[in-house]
Amino acid sequence: MTSSIYNITKKGERRNIEFKESLKKDYHLQKDRKQRLASQMKYRMERGSGEAIYFIGVDDDGNLLGLSDEKMEESLFVLKSIAEEINSTILKVEKYPGNNGDVARVFIGKKDLSKRDHMLVGVAGHVDHGKSTLIGTLTTGSLDDGSGRTRIFLDLQKHEIERGLSADLSFAIYGFCNREPVRVKNPLNKKEKAKAVEDCDKLICFVDTVGHEPWLRTTIRGIVGQKLDYGLVTIAADQGPTHITREHIGIIMAMDLPLIVVITKIDMVSAEKIKDTKDEVFNLLKLVGRIPYMIKTCEDAKFVAEHANQHLVPVINVSSLTGDGLELLDELFLNLEVEAKEEDSLKPFMMYIDKIYSVVGAGVVVSGTVRQGRIKNGDKLLLGPDGTGKFMDVRAKSIEMHYYKKDYAEAGDVVGISIKGANIEDIKRGMILCDPNYEKRSVKKFEADVAILVHPTTIKEGYECITHIETIAETVIFEPLDKEYMSAGDTGKVKMQFKYRPFSVKEGQKIIFREGRSKGIGTITRIIE
Repeated sequence: MTSSIYNITKKGERRNIEFKESLKKDYHLQKDRKQRLASQMKYRMERGSGEAIYFIGVDDDGNLLGLSDEKMEESLFVLKSIAEEINSTILKVEKYPGNNGDVARVFIGKKDLSKRDHMLVGVAGHVDHGKSTLIGTLTTGSLDDGSGRTRIFLDLQKHEIERGLSADLSFAIYGFCNREPVRVKNPLNKKEKAKAVEDCDKLICFVDTVGHEPWLRTTIRGIVGQKLDYGLVTIAADQGPTHITREHIGIIMAMDLPLIVVITKIDMVSAEKIKDTKDEVFNLLKLVGRIPYMIKTCEDAKFVAEHANQHLVPVINVSSLTGDGLELLDELFLNLEVEAKEEDSLKPFMMYIDKIYSVVGAGVVVSGTVRQGRIKNGDKLLLGPDGTGKFMDVRAKSIEMHYYKKDYAEAGDVVGISIKGANIEDIKRGMILCDPNYEKRSVKKFEADVAILVHPTTIKEGYECITHIETIAETVIFEPLDKEYMSAGDTGKVKMQFKYRPFSVKEGQKIIFREGRSKGIGTITRIIE
């Protein structure tokens, strides 16, 4: 950082670079001063082909003075206010140590006027409860034939098609343009899928999980491992809630996600049976502290969307065969909003890796959901940790979202990133791809507050189970700290150790652990260095 400042100052502030010691609200936001600074920023952006770089806490000679946290926060607020004057925004902030505090390198760019409202919805449900069929029908607009015709768009593996059972995560999209639904007639057509991403001003991405109990680990990965905005659970009208239904709802609640319930297959049963299933669903939701709300009209859907929260649960009756209720789902998704977390966009880029591919012409591609920050083509990144806890240098070659090539990706986007600098055999699910300025950690041990939901005996020191954190699914060794052992219904603090390799985790992350029929949830509270 010091050398780069020095090199710049040898030639003075040039092209798109500007130095500022500090910016103060009561002075720099005065009308005339603000307008002059906005003109200056516009000039810098024109010189930088649409991007300006501001160094905050640096004097005109390039000396790294640094600012206190309070003054830095004020300077960034002023800079953001000036950027808004010319329809621009702060794209990224990088901080470095100076003489008397931090120095910030701030990237200013145009607001993306075509920025899409990208909503990520995880879909779960017991096997044969119409989960994949519902998504296929909703995203294509084609009604099902009663034999799972629309499910074929999501079951892509040979054994999935033959057995009619999903075995891995799959993704489907649809959206809205000028408040009208935009569907993908053939989701297997990459060009059509990419065009939908391009055309929609609001995009809904469904993560279709697995309903069959033996693949529950994959379902957990779909709910825990993606940066979901909502969880949707399908319940067949002819069967009602099952133990797997309760399991899926519990996982969604453990991740603090707002919930949507769709009662499917209403064409197969009588009105009386639909009412009985609805009553079962309502009782189940009330039992877990949620408020069910039956959506019968588009006005109901708008009302629920306007008052959406983690406690209010919309319930909709749907038939993928007749199309009943699909317009209510459209209305709900059209009006639901994703809370934009500006702080996530300003943090250094980070993504947990979910899948790894080798693609002809692109090389090694990793996919996942961007957790925070923004990534651009050509960015230098770090990948890891590997089995020894080290991170390797890589570069982003290209970025795609549902086969649509993008120049950048930001928090909430589900993307595939082609990287240079790593071999496919070096990459494992659960690793992170991150900006060099991200506070990465290689963690083997941590403490967590946990709740034991189900366990037939007692959990003592040395107990092992599979623990899920983001896209990580790893064997972890337990050591209770508050008591000698823990049983079902107990809560307490435990020390946990990854058995085979380190991962990058941090305080506050949710965890779910399972072993056989034993299960529990928790939150990481302390990293043990």
